Amino acid sequence: MDNTPTFPATKPQTLGILGAGVWGRTLGQLVTQNGHRVEYWSRSGDRSLEEIVTEANILLSAVSMKGVASVLSQVTALGLAPDTIIVTATKGLDPQTTATAAQLWQQAFPARPVVVLAGPNLSKEIQQGLPAATVVASNDEGAASLVQAVFSSSNFRVYTNPDPLGVELGGTLKNVMAIASGVCDGLQLGTNAKAALLTRGLTEIIRIGTHWGAQMETFYGLSGLGDLLATCNSPLSRNYQVGYQLAQGKTLAEILPDLEGTAEGVNTTQVLIQRAKTLQISVPISYQVHQLLEGKITPKDAVEALMLRDIKPE
Repeated sequence: MDNTPTFPATKPQTLGILGAGVWGRTLGQLVTQNGHRVEYWSRSGDRSLEEIVTEANILLSAVSMKGVASVLSQVTALGLAPDTIIVTATKGLDPQTTATAAQLWQQAFPARPVVVLAGPNLSKEIQQGLPAATVVASNDEGAASLVQAVFSSSNFRVYTNPDPLGVELGGTLKNVMAIASGVCDGLQLGTNAKAALLTRGLTEIIRIGTHWGAQMETFYGLSGLGDLLATCNSPLSRNYQVGYQLAQGKTLAEILPDLEGTAEGVNTTQVLIQRAKTLQISVPISYQVHQLLEGKITPKDAVEALMLRDIKPE
């Protein structure tokens, strides 16, 4: 019996990838290996944004959160072909509106399918050909299925999900917890403390996400618990490295320039605290991470503040 896995057949697509950093290039590599055409756009590249947008069947945004508003404004001015699918692989929150990247894209193109791609996907492992899985989520089932077919391979398993907000928030909020996790390991607090942190961290993510309107069960999937475990346990994670190096005595100003790419959790923490205060959501771990990033407390202070909280039922 032939047990060779089969993948959905789809005609060759042209992907325009906005953002030629590590994550954008990694996603492009996956698609190219599946026989699709990929064109990259970046501010320092030689292709114009108009060329990329005009040619793309699927427009994938892998820019950092701070670059989304600017790129979105340019794409809006250019317009998109009627059948173009938008995919966002950015994990962050907009400082001005506290919206996610997909919410910004959907607001700009309300009649267009927007697909969120998120999961436990460390770029360097994928580049090495190691197996990984991810989630593509959209309110448009057909768009999600097409993107699933474009990315699926024997090394990269892709699941669809009908809760794009939950998938996106899972991938976004775990970056805050990854900073806390790095602090935990940097202070050598042990496995017990790490387990407690991740368990309470997931609870905090679910509290925020469901208040936002996402489905609870989404956070037990790949983009929630899965991404949390990968990012909070790997030195390959930029956000983990921020926390780990803070615990080693470095300052944020010393850490960030040496990272390969953007540690989105730094900006996400600031925006999340802003939103949590406005909506009165309890976010004790995120609050201590914020205080630490602002330089108001030491890593040791942050841990003590969490351990000395009022005792209560789980």
